[in-house]
Amino acid sequence: MKAPLNKVLVTGGAGFLGSHLCERLLSDGDDVLCVDNFFTGSKANVAHLLKHPCFEVMRHDITFPLYVEVDEIYNLACPASPIHYQFDPVQTTKTSVHGAINMLGLAKRVKAKILQASTSEVYGDPEIHPQTEDYWGRVNPVGPRSCYDEGKR
Repeated sequence: MKAPLNKVLVTGGAGFLGSHLCERLLSDGDDVLCVDNFFTGSKANVAHLLKHPCFEVMRHDITFPLYVEVDEIYNLACPASPIHYQFDPVQTTKTSVHGAINMLGLAKRVKAKILQASTSEVYGDPEIHPQTEDYWGRVNPVGPRSCYDEGKR
């Protein structure tokens, strides 16, 4: 077996998108560390990857610092469904804000590339379609979706 190309961290790696990203990275020859607190992610999403020699799962909440050595970071961690992110709006905001700060700090420390996932929800209920990068959006900062929308913004 060839040596892995990169050591890659995927936060939210046991979620729908994260688990598929883990599969793709493994198929590309990378060494993958899947980090998830399993609030909305599922062990079942990554169970088939557990025997892969270049795959590892770590239960961790990224609102707390993480000390690992990686070359790339894909930060996907955050409950994305209203039923989940509205269950604990403070934790949702902390995951987006503190989690991003922690992952950016890790990337800086180990000189890793980072992809910070976001969502079209940062535009709220947009007045124009399609939204351009200079459009600031129309988000209700105190509405029931604000913990997710503002956290991602």
